[in-house]
Amino acid sequence: MPRFSYSARDASGTARQGDLEAPSRRDALRMLASRGLHVASIAEAPDSAARPAAAKPAAERAARKRWRRQRDTTPRRSERLPFLESLHDLTSSGLSAGEAVRLLSIRIKEPRLRALCNGLWERLSEGAPLSRAMADFPEVFDPATINLIQAGEATGSLSETVARLIAHLTEQRELRQQLTTALAYPAFMVVVAGGVILFFLFFLLPRLQVLLNSLGGTMPLSTQILISLSSFALHYGIFIVLAAALAAISFWRWRATGPGREASDAWLLRLPLVGPFIVAQTVLAFSQTLHVLLENGINASEALRMTERQISNRVHQKAFNEATARVLEGEALSTAIGRTGCFPDLVLDRLAVGENTGNVVRSLRDISRDYQRVISNRLNAFTRVIASAVLMAVFIFVGFIAFAIVSAVFKVSASFKM
Repeated sequence: MPRFSYSARDASGTARQGDLEAPSRRDALRMLASRGLHVASIAEAPDSAARPAAAKPAAERAARKRWRRQRDTTPRRSERLPFLESLHDLTSSGLSAGEAVRLLSIRIKEPRLRALCNGLWERLSEGAPLSRAMADFPEVFDPATINLIQAGEATGSLSETVARLIAHLTEQRELRQQLTTALAYPAFMVVVAGGVILFFLFFLLPRLQVLLNSLGGTMPLSTQILISLSSFALHYGIFIVLAAALAAISFWRWRATGPGREASDAWLLRLPLVGPFIVAQTVLAFSQTLHVLLENGINASEALRMTERQISNRVHQKAFNEATARVLEGEALSTAIGRTGCFPDLVLDRLAVGENTGNVVRSLRDISRDYQRVISNRLNAFTRVIASAVLMAVFIFVGFIAFAIVSAVFKVSASFKM
């Protein structure tokens, strides 16, 4: 495996030099970035290709093992909430943030979380505040989280800020879990229904067709339709599946582009059930994120820009960007958002009341709680509708298959009696 020599600087600006083994230059850069190093130069060592051939397999195996260990200990976004929960448990007991991180770096056993705590403690021990140390791990902590921690440090209320952040992230996680759970049952029903239909079309029906043809006679129309459908699926089914897969991949790649994402998001807003659900998601993301940011001392301009990044629908995101610009020019929040046409009138009225009474944060908090219930109810209703539709389709198709088979048997039996 190639060996690379590098020169870099750590978070404190100290120059470091060394070498490491990695499958490629890109992998080497990724490994150095995970260590918190800012690479100035990197080049393949001239002796990396001149090692004895007999030693290469063992060296490569050892390098692969090291690379796997490095990959298994690289922190991810999923470590954010467990770290904040552990940090809050210690800081709420009276420990400082630095001492809490030091203790976590010793006590925690989970590899990725331990690596995160070690990296944070290394930076804290060099004199960096917690928010700056977290900024060196952008794959774990997003800008909104870092700014909230910075505001908590500046106001001396870090523990309370972390508690609010944990509540916010927990609500988001529960919503994602609820969405996954809501879609799991309909997906299971679709798979089971597809398996039953394929069993009838590809296994049972061809054998029944051979039996009926051997007995002779004219088959009823329903049986002829079923046999034609089975024959079409047997001969052309693979082409249909390939065409559908190609179309799905093409659509996915087109949606990954900027114009494709914006156009497809606009289409989704026009769908009967999906459109209102996306509007509810936008209202929830807007109210939930903005009230947490404002409550923790983030100024209005930064809070609005961060909230904009939490809105997933590009049409709503673009409209909110324009509303943010009007708010920064001095327009009221409820008025600017009302011009977008993306928010329900009742939400705008509640925001206007909050602005008039000086309780915008409380209004946003109440809106987020209400829309969590709205989304939960719509997910449950959506699950029931999809499950009922799938079951109805399966029952109709299986009933049609049973009718076609029974009618064919009866008709053949009647021909023998005659």
